[in-house]
Amino acid sequence: MKKWVILDQRTNNREQITEKNILNILLRNRGIKKKEEIDEFLNPSLEQLTLRKVGLRKKELDKAVRRIAKAIKGKESIIVYTDYDADGICSGALLWEALYSLKAKVMPYVPHRVKEGYGLSKQGIDFVKKEYQTRLIITADHGVTATDKIFYAKNLGIDTIVLDHHVLPKKLPKVSALIHTIKLAAGGISWFFSNYLISQLSNRQLKDSQFDNLIIRNLDLAALATIADLVPLVGANRILAKFGLEQLSKTQRVGLVALIKEAGLVKDQIGVYEVGHILGPRINAMGRLTHAIDALRLLCTRDEKRASSLAKLLSSTNRERQLLTNSAVLLAIELVKHDLTYKKTGKNLKLLFISRKEFNEGVIGLVAGKLVEEFYRPSVVVSQGEIFSKASARSINGFNIIETIRQAEGLLKDVGGHPMAAGFTVATKNLTLLKNKLQQIADHKLDEDKLTRVLKIDTILNLDDVTLEFYKKLQQLAPFGIGNPEPVFASYEVEVLGASLVGRNKSHLKLKIGQNTTSKSDIFDAIGFNLGNLFGKITLKQKIDIAYTISHNTWRGENQLQLKLKDCSIE
Repeated sequence: MKKWVILDQRTNNREQITEKNILNILLRNRGIKKKEEIDEFLNPSLEQLTLRKVGLRKKELDKAVRRIAKAIKGKESIIVYTDYDADGICSGALLWEALYSLKAKVMPYVPHRVKEGYGLSKQGIDFVKKEYQTRLIITADHGVTATDKIFYAKNLGIDTIVLDHHVLPKKLPKVSALIHTIKLAAGGISWFFSNYLISQLSNRQLKDSQFDNLIIRNLDLAALATIADLVPLVGANRILAKFGLEQLSKTQRVGLVALIKEAGLVKDQIGVYEVGHILGPRINAMGRLTHAIDALRLLCTRDEKRASSLAKLLSSTNRERQLLTNSAVLLAIELVKHDLTYKKTGKNLKLLFISRKEFNEGVIGLVAGKLVEEFYRPSVVVSQGEIFSKASARSINGFNIIETIRQAEGLLKDVGGHPMAAGFTVATKNLTLLKNKLQQIADHKLDEDKLTRVLKIDTILNLDDVTLEFYKKLQQLAPFGIGNPEPVFASYEVEVLGASLVGRNKSHLKLKIGQNTTSKSDIFDAIGFNLGNLFGKITLKQKIDIAYTISHNTWRGENQLQLKLKDCSIE
């Protein structure tokens, strides 16, 4: 049971919910109240993506363009140095393709997670200097914290342009240009900068219509990166996701076509869920377990046979990743349940911190996320090494994890991330000190109220409010994601007409419910994923309160609505 918070302030004395007023209620719940904001939200367009909107500085864009122009003219070797996650890989593909189209002498470089670690490394810099005689590195999805590495590159005669969206440190690196904003994922920054670069350096060789087609065509990668990186789908990110999903549904990029087919998806039925839970993890899996260069090759290849082979490789690697993650999660949960500190103090820990040699550093971020789901505590999971250990952290609402970790920066080798997710490297000998420090901060900043799961409910509905036309109205707010959640509703005193357990492990609750059972239109199927523990508390004809989202499917030619349960209140 979660704490329910009704966002609609008119709930106690409300007018009837209708198709006409529901959007106003939902927009107000999301803080969108001014006419200009409402119009922009309901009528998004690519023209809204101004420099101000995306938070990029023209001065830095122009500095980057000038340095790249110089490199192209002088036939200098350029390296697009990417991160190994989906956001970094998509960013790298966008930048490499743009530079290649401008006849630049450019190569991509993706570091190995275990051998080189996150971001720039001396090993990687030495390699590109020796192998390609590189004079310019352009980072994709990293770089703002790499002050020492950028200085090292400069001493080797290599300039650096940084494209990044991570939180800026106090000390900025000295670079040729810093293209940075926290309003976009790295894929969004790379899409924007690639278009700006081509428009500035194409010397009018591209007709306006050709340039427009180029902009639109590459939105598939921008959307994939944006959704996979779990950035808030508001403002510019929502625009990129909306139009990028439309482009993804008709993409001609042979690598994506092959990946979509291999994943068993239908190209014109891809939404946020399919990108975030099916396509994105396949791209991420390569960097987690092997080497992400093959994911980059998949996105950039024009050979259908090669694309099919790489798509199969990504899918098989992802299956291996799933097995590895599942076993690590089971171990992590047991470690938390049996933590000595947890038992001896007699109180709940406010921040979970577990460290084991068995944890593969490629999946520790996923494990940390699962611990947050299970225990609703900020969680740090460490892959323990002999001398240095790698860690990933995930947080809860109201607790800035990157800010917290940086308070212990003196104990760390490096750190980077966002308020909700971060990663760092620490000397293994400092693990106990670090654990104590972070848990002390959490004890001070977190109270029971912040450690209670909150289910935000937009408004209360009668089940006869839920119609196909009502559902269609809600879709004007899509795409949904972090920052723009799918609308959640509550209905009180609904009657249970049927109940069963479904799923391979019988962990999901399936109900048939109604409110006015004389009308068939007020009877719905409802599915509660991972709510099977409630089955024993439910009896037929019982009246319960439910919180849910509304989904739609077509069965035997009929359009049907289904309720997806978020929680049930059972007396």
